[in-house]
Amino acid sequence: MMTLSIAELFENGTLSRPGLLPRAGDAPIKQEYLVPAPVRLHSHAVESRSRKEQDAVAAAVSTSTPTADDRAETLLNPSDPRPSTSLTIDSPTAATDPSPTPALEDQRDGGDGEPPAKKVKLSGAQRKKLAKAERAAREKERKAQGGGSQNKGRKFDKVRDEVRICGGLAQKGVCDFGEGCKYSHDLPAYLSTKPPSIHFPTKPASSSPPFFPSLTSTDPTTTSDSSAPSTDSTSSAPAYCPVFALRGFCPQGLKCRFLDAHVVRLASESGEGESGIGGSGLELVRDEGKAAAWVPERGGVGVEGGMKLLRTRKYRFPLSDAYLKELEEKEKAEQEAIKARKAAQAAAQAAALEAAAAPPADTSAPTHLQSTTEPTESAAPAPAEAVAEKTETDVSVEAEKDTPDVPLRAQEKRRLDWRGQVYLAPLTTVGNLPFRRLCVDLGADITCSEMGLAASFLQGSQEEWSRTKRASNEKTFGVQICGNKPVSLVPTAEALARASALSGNNIDFIDVNCGCPIDLVFQKGGGSALMDAPGKLMKILHGLNRVTGDIPITIKMRMGVKDNRFTAHNLLERLAREGVVGAATLHGRTRQQRYSKEANWDYIRQCVESTRATIADNDLPYVPIFGNGDVYSASAYYDNVERTGVDGIMLARGALVKPWLCTEIKERREIDISATERLEMLRRFAEYGMDHWGSDTLGVNTTRRFFCEALSFQHRYVPIGLLERMPGRLNDRPPYFRGRNELETLLASPNSEDWVKISEMFLGPAPESWKFTPKHKSNAYEGEGGGEDQG
Repeated sequence: MMTLSIAELFENGTLSRPGLLPRAGDAPIKQEYLVPAPVRLHSHAVESRSRKEQDAVAAAVSTSTPTADDRAETLLNPSDPRPSTSLTIDSPTAATDPSPTPALEDQRDGGDGEPPAKKVKLSGAQRKKLAKAERAAREKERKAQGGGSQNKGRKFDKVRDEVRICGGLAQKGVCDFGEGCKYSHDLPAYLSTKPPSIHFPTKPASSSPPFFPSLTSTDPTTTSDSSAPSTDSTSSAPAYCPVFALRGFCPQGLKCRFLDAHVVRLASESGEGESGIGGSGLELVRDEGKAAAWVPERGGVGVEGGMKLLRTRKYRFPLSDAYLKELEEKEKAEQEAIKARKAAQAAAQAAALEAAAAPPADTSAPTHLQSTTEPTESAAPAPAEAVAEKTETDVSVEAEKDTPDVPLRAQEKRRLDWRGQVYLAPLTTVGNLPFRRLCVDLGADITCSEMGLAASFLQGSQEEWSRTKRASNEKTFGVQICGNKPVSLVPTAEALARASALSGNNIDFIDVNCGCPIDLVFQKGGGSALMDAPGKLMKILHGLNRVTGDIPITIKMRMGVKDNRFTAHNLLERLAREGVVGAATLHGRTRQQRYSKEANWDYIRQCVESTRATIADNDLPYVPIFGNGDVYSASAYYDNVERTGVDGIMLARGALVKPWLCTEIKERREIDISATERLEMLRRFAEYGMDHWGSDTLGVNTTRRFFCEALSFQHRYVPIGLLERMPGRLNDRPPYFRGRNELETLLASPNSEDWVKISEMFLGPAPESWKFTPKHKSNAYEGEGGGEDQG
């Protein structure tokens, strides 16, 4: 048994791509970096290619042998559809099994020499019907396995310490809850079961394994005492805690998984070890200089006991209540007016039918008798007409009544001038605070929280309110909310505005989601469904402006709901006329397209031109318009800005795949970033993650989860040094390729198990019970296939 590196396998011809041409839509990678797909016909990666390509790959593998005696039994890792960093060559197989492999022609013919059966040519309708049946069968099989929706089946159990120690005791040696505390106070028992401290690498990475030098433990705090903090045997050099390095103190105290970096052992005079925190003999270190300079995150409810008030429905919304009452009265008056009009029309029709059925008047009667009846008929209007007239008068009077005073009108809010600024989109799951913090370091000017559901905000969801937290380096920060009615969105905006005021103006703008395409949101009337209900949307936006003070309201939308019916141009013009938004972002796809096909920048240009004309004709305040869709390079960014006239472009998936896209745009160039630089960005993300979620066991594994979420997009990046032409395009599918070094190849792995291995470089070994399930199967080619739908 011998092990060959990827470079050696390419040199001796084991790995090659003879006879394989790129598919339409493949990224244009140079021939010398291409590798064959794995020979596993059940694999999604192979199924997605034609039969001809599969046969060519099989031929390449079956005829590729390093030597006459060494036969490649396992060319690729069965769990990974791309080549791993080292491959195992098993030589005894060839000696014990001298029988030749059947020819590919025989395999295709069934092995009996008979010619293959003629293919039946299907019509377009038959192919569609067959594809639909196959999709239904796959969906049925997934539901039978308990998966249901692809993303609903994802569960990440919280990994905690074996002994759950009291946080107050671990941090300061004193419990704030006394006898009522539900956590353990036995520090020796906790320290004896606590896993070894994690070594966080601080030296530059290497492009070949081992990517970080293996080090030996020399930490002076390590002793044979099981109650003392321990250091991993593979660690070396001075211990390093990312949170302590950023803050000058670690809020997790003795629970920190990098404890050796900020703890000292105290010498006990009595020898009983009763000094230090909780009598543990350990004392936490604090850097007062860094602690004084540290700027904490801002956000949260802001009101004392606010979460409890929300959960018990005792939180007060005076501005929202006044607006919703006004809206209810107006809708009630409109309904009564509609009923009155219908009643008047019915009465008029009945009178007309009665008049048509009545016998003709007797003209032989004396004229003095006829004149006595005329005044009686015209003395008063019909009852129904009188009711209609009275109701319409009441409605007009009701509309002229004074409404509750508000601080500012929509036109008087802070004006947004975002021209020339880099805008990072609100990104569900992956657009968390550590990722936004990293993107601001790389050049982002405007950031927005992950989408938050209005109903969850009003229910006091801790997870939802945590999305409002703002990193210390975020320059312009907004919160995106999603809902389907004024009754939920308006109170949510009022609570956010109040929380912002109490936390030092934490929120710079509030964005309304009118573009979310997922079924769960759309079917309830939220997200992109609001584009088909412009009347309701205007009521929502007017209400938001009423209750948010001087905080501007922005909106993010798509071209429309259906592919054959674009509505964004009409909606943008109406938004400008009514002055209810401070800025708008238009994604160049419909809800039906989701993320398929290319973004329609021509339609974005038409929308910008029509909205600008409406603003100019009516002398309205300027409304910044941002475009969105498929921007993956600095050249694409500036080409679309100049071609469409937008004020800027919101970066979404492009920034997920290459976060340094913000830097490229600022510097107006394409960057051939090295693998070690990419790994350094991942290291910084891990640091920011533990600063946000914590450096204890729970925080480390929460960081690990979102670290893998980030890699589920970043692995799709194809280095521009490997491309035959530039720039790369977001929707190009990367064929199987090897990097310029083994680290670059590893970072391109679509195998989620490799992402976990990369996380272990910074976060220590993953618990045995912990497993990462990718959010989208298009982001990880699993052994049994999967779709390419992205939510």
